[in-house]
Amino acid sequence: MNILVIGSGGREHALFWKLKESPQADKIYAIPGNPGMGETVDISVTDNAAILRFAKEKEIGLVVVGPEVPLINGLVDDLEKAGIRAFGPRANAAQIEGSKAFAKNLMKKYGIPTARYEVFTEAEPARAYVRRTGAPIVVKADGLAAGKGVIVAMTEWEALDAVNAIMEDNTFGDAGARVVIEEFMEGEEASLLAFTDGKIIRPMISAQDHKRAFDGDLGPNTGGMGTYAPAPVMTPEMTERAVEEILKPTIAAMEKEGCPYRGCLYLGLMVTHEGPKVVEFNARFGDPETQVVLPLLDGDLVQIMCACADGTLADVPIHWKDGAAVCVVLAAGGYPASYERGDVIHGIPDAENAGALVFHAGTAAKDGNIVTNGGRVLGVVGMGKDITAAVKKTYEAVEKISFKNVYHRKDIAHRALNR
Repeated sequence: MNILVIGSGGREHALFWKLKESPQADKIYAIPGNPGMGETVDISVTDNAAILRFAKEKEIGLVVVGPEVPLINGLVDDLEKAGIRAFGPRANAAQIEGSKAFAKNLMKKYGIPTARYEVFTEAEPARAYVRRTGAPIVVKADGLAAGKGVIVAMTEWEALDAVNAIMEDNTFGDAGARVVIEEFMEGEEASLLAFTDGKIIRPMISAQDHKRAFDGDLGPNTGGMGTYAPAPVMTPEMTERAVEEILKPTIAAMEKEGCPYRGCLYLGLMVTHEGPKVVEFNARFGDPETQVVLPLLDGDLVQIMCACADGTLADVPIHWKDGAAVCVVLAAGGYPASYERGDVIHGIPDAENAGALVFHAGTAAKDGNIVTNGGRVLGVVGMGKDITAAVKKTYEAVEKISFKNVYHRKDIAHRALNR
């Protein structure tokens, strides 16, 4: 069948790469895609009508939606109405990511473990709550903020500053019309993604992201500087608890609320002394978690995604490879603040020849060269029999790639290595 991938980042390149392995995949297109992918099409991910026209014209049998914005924008709804199979939740289900208040209220109603919280639409009551509660405390913009609308405030002053920035200075625009203020949870974070057709839930291999820009988990929050899978903190027992106490009740709750959830549900977890608790839900594959989870999938991603869309996931076996995968993000100097674009990238083929996967995240093609075109430029992935071997392979490949002012963390997977 012909397949269409929506999106242009490292996650979408990883999806494209894995879909391409399937014997069911004929032609794969990407909107708008990036130079690491196949045939790219210059259409906006928010132009539902143009995407629909293209899908009909190319007789697309499966559309895989990567980023959150087109999901919340109702792309899956429009594709399904036109009789085109799509992987991803409809708009009313995607609000589990699109509104943190919706997600928190859902968890409170159905007894799903998460941090205590309050929702505010005005700044002064939010500030009063911070003063009353104290720090550390977590302040979140309610809506989509490109993964950057969460401030973990270690002091009361930081929390008050966050409320002011979100609600009065409109740092995140409309996403900050409401804020969710949560208790600070102690523990270790992990990510657990799951395939679901709205009834059946199949967890993937766990992963752990590294959000801070610099070694030692220091510096500003980013979209993710690297990741590894599996995450040792997610023991088989902890994974089973996450499935039974969080994933299954959440999927059942979404159906009861009239917004059945199909696609990939991303569960951001805090593993506390009381067990796993929800930090956040995402309505799609994580980035850069996808880059380490999919290389460990021992199966046909096209078959799995079609089963999720068709409600037949129970009939599809899903297996995982032994070993581990590590992803190191190569970023442009200055990221996550301002950075330059258009610098020539050298050494990608050398890294690939060394046995690594190189996923394009923020690149462009210019005058026969691949150049930088984003903050997170590339994700370099190495695999091995364990985390130690995968880390070694990844960093050997990283050293073969260069561009002006490139920087990367040198301690990805440090928690696993230090256990």
